[in-house]
Amino acid sequence: MIILCYRSSFLRRTLASCKNNKNDVIAHVKLPNISPEIFQIILKYIYGGIISLDEQEPSKILETLVAADELLLQELIDYLQEYFIENKSEWIEQNFELTHRKSFQSNSLLELQKFCTDLMAKSPEKVFKSFDFTSLPEKSLVSLIRRDDLQLKEVEIWEHVLRWGLEKNSTLLSDPKTWSDDDFKIIKNTLQHLLPLIRFFSLSSEDFFQKVHPYKKLLEHQFYEELLGSYLDSSVEPSNNILLPRYRNIDGIIDSKIVNLNIVSLISRWIDKMDTKSKFAYARELHLPYKFELLLRGSRDGFTPQKFHELCDKKSHTVTFIKYWSTCHVKETSHALYYHNGYGPSFDSDLQLFVNEESGLYEYDLCWCKLESYEKKIRDNEESYLIDDYEVFQIKKDA
Repeated sequence: MIILCYRSSFLRRTLASCKNNKNDVIAHVKLPNISPEIFQIILKYIYGGIISLDEQEPSKILETLVAADELLLQELIDYLQEYFIENKSEWIEQNFELTHRKSFQSNSLLELQKFCTDLMAKSPEKVFKSFDFTSLPEKSLVSLIRRDDLQLKEVEIWEHVLRWGLEKNSTLLSDPKTWSDDDFKIIKNTLQHLLPLIRFFSLSSEDFFQKVHPYKKLLEHQFYEELLGSYLDSSVEPSNNILLPRYRNIDGIIDSKIVNLNIVSLISRWIDKMDTKSKFAYARELHLPYKFELLLRGSRDGFTPQKFHELCDKKSHTVTFIKYWSTCHVKETSHALYYHNGYGPSFDSDLQLFVNEESGLYEYDLCWCKLESYEKKIRDNEESYLIDDYEVFQIKKDA
């Protein structure tokens, strides 16, 4: 009894509340959720501090973890979660619905919950094929929708959330045109913890009109008016509480140490002559139709004009990112670029990378900025300075 009470706070509390009966039985402890086989594994751990998992089926390891959670064996919980995730990840993916459901029935299996949520965020299409999205408990769905790295289009997330809400109110028809004001209130109450997590401003105007406008009664009036205004008036000033677009997986799009996908999306919008004048452009879903193939990185290939010309000459459709350089548009396109064997990427006099011949160095020792052909100064002053890094990419249409 001393060992049991020391090892398990659950058993300590249970045994302390029991009194001896006439047969000198200390207590009857009922554990209907734990099978005799699993309890034998638990007892060996409690009394001997030993647990062997190498020959155990993954399903038995999961059952043991759930049993350890019920008995409040925190040391064993921590160990089993780590072992299960590191050694049985493939089984978890194949039996995702079971693992996910078991993990979220407890408030202690946080590492397993995080693993499941990470898997859903990174591979949602693959995971959702294994079970019905609407079966997710609200706690799990909130933790998933909250993530910045959920690899789904925002309109797809919105549609999933709506379907989840309808599943919880199965008497309602799916067409919002048939809903009464009371029906909207019911759905709004069901989705009250999820609606603030949807990045509505990320949607395209088409998706907004087709997918959100019919459900406008689910949204707060002031919020909806700002959302509507963002599509109708490019001069409308955004408020401070707009959620930015979710991060997309950068693999296969760009290999950069300088810029993120938001910058890549902005460049792609310029190329496709999409509207970037709206003050809400930064909040729209990322536009990534191109691949950016790395031609040169200063920190990898060196900071010499020779290497720049060797790797980048006669390459069309290129973009240069310089760490220290703000973005601006050219006004005089005939003077947009400047070419010289002793210079690196240069843009008229507005930005020039070059080597001072008198210094005897081979690497760039001067970077010069003087307003000439671009719409604004790249730097506030015209003094020369050194750059931290620069990258040149060739832009190709994503197949």
